[in-house]
Amino acid sequence: MLRDRIKNVKILTLCYEYPPIGGGGGKVVAALSRELVRQGEEVDILTMHYREIPYTRVIDGVHVIGVPCLRFRVEICTPFEMLTYLLNALPIARKLIRQNHYDLIHAHFALPDGALAYWLNQMSGLPYIITAYGSDVPGYNPNRFRFEHVLLFPFWRAIIQKAAAIVTASSSLANLIQLHLPNQPVERIFNGFSPPPLHIERKDPLHILVVSRLFERKGVQYLLQALDGVTIPYRVDIVGAGPYQSVLEKMAKGIQTKATITFRGWIDQDNPLFWQLMESAAIFVFPSEAENFPMVLLEAMAAQMAIITTNNSGCAEVVGDAAIIVPPKDAKAIRTALEELANDPLFRSKLGKYAQTHFINNFSIQAITKNYIKLYNQIIGS
Repeated sequence: MLRDRIKNVKILTLCYEYPPIGGGGGKVVAALSRELVRQGEEVDILTMHYREIPYTRVIDGVHVIGVPCLRFRVEICTPFEMLTYLLNALPIARKLIRQNHYDLIHAHFALPDGALAYWLNQMSGLPYIITAYGSDVPGYNPNRFRFEHVLLFPFWRAIIQKAAAIVTASSSLANLIQLHLPNQPVERIFNGFSPPPLHIERKDPLHILVVSRLFERKGVQYLLQALDGVTIPYRVDIVGAGPYQSVLEKMAKGIQTKATITFRGWIDQDNPLFWQLMESAAIFVFPSEAENFPMVLLEAMAAQMAIITTNNSGCAEVVGDAAIIVPPKDAKAIRTALEELANDPLFRSKLGKYAQTHFINNFSIQAITKNYIKLYNQIIGS
C-alpha cells in the first residue's frame, strides 16, 4: 500500500497568518500542523513575523519560521503587507527546499501563499496543494480585495489550475471556485481543532458572547440593532478588533437598552481569558453575511454554547441543526432568537449540549488530519 511505502511526509506549509496573528484560518493551520506531527509527519511553517514573536520557534514539534516583513496589526493584513511577505519569503523558502527535501508544499490561502507556492513550483518542481478559506477567492467578499482580485484574476486562475489539489471546507466556497473554473476539481475536507480541557460554569444565562474580526460583513451591527430597546439585562461581550470597531462602538453607545455591552478587543486563543469567556457565556451569536467555515463556531460548539448564526453561508454548513439559524442582516430575527433562549432555559441547555455532540462527531482534528495525509500520499504517489 502507498502508506506503507511512504514512511512519513515532509511538508512545507505556507500560511501568512499563524497564531497569534490572523483569524480562523491560522487556527486551522496550527491545529492541523500539530496533529500531523503527532501522526508522524514532518512540518515546517513559513509565516509572517510580527513584533516581538521570535523569528523561529518550535511549537509541539512544528518548526515555525517568521519572515521579515511589514505587519502593523494582528487582526488584519493589507495587500502591501502581503507583498512584503511574498518578496522576503521566496528566498527563505527556496533555501528551506534545498536543505530539507520536502515531499510537497501546502499553501493555506490561494493569495498570497498560493502565489508563493506557484513560484516555488516553477523553480523546483515541488507539487503544491491549496486550502482556500474565502477572501482568497474572487467574489467571496466584495468588501475586501475587489480591485486586487480583478487585477490578479489571470494569475489566480493559473495558481489554482497548477495546484495538485484544491481543498475547501464548505460546498459554498467550492461552488464559487467552480463558478470561475467550471472544470476545476475541489476536495472537501472539514476544518477541525482540539479544544483545551473545558470547565463549563454558566452562572449567568443571559451572558452573550461574540468573537469575530470586526469587519462590516461580520454582521455585529445587526446584533446591536437587535438589542436596541430590549428590557432584558443581557451581558454582551464582543471579542475582536478590526476597521469597523469604531462604528460599532458608536452604535452601541447610541442604542437604548438594558443590555451591558463590552468591547474587549483582540484576545488571542492562547490567552486564558478567551476560554474563560467561552466557558462562562451561555449564548454565542455569529451573524456574519459571508463565511467559508468559521472556526469560532467550532469553538462555540465545543464549549457547549447555544448558538445563533446565519443561513446563507458556510455557517449553516458547520452547525447543521445544532443552532438557531437566522437570515443575514435580520436584527428582528436575532432579537426573537435571543428572547427564545433567554426565556427557555431547558431549550438553551439542550441546544448547547447538542452542539457539543455535533462538534465531537464531525470535527475531530484526528480524523480530518488523516484525510489530509491520504491526499498528500495520493499526490506524492502520482
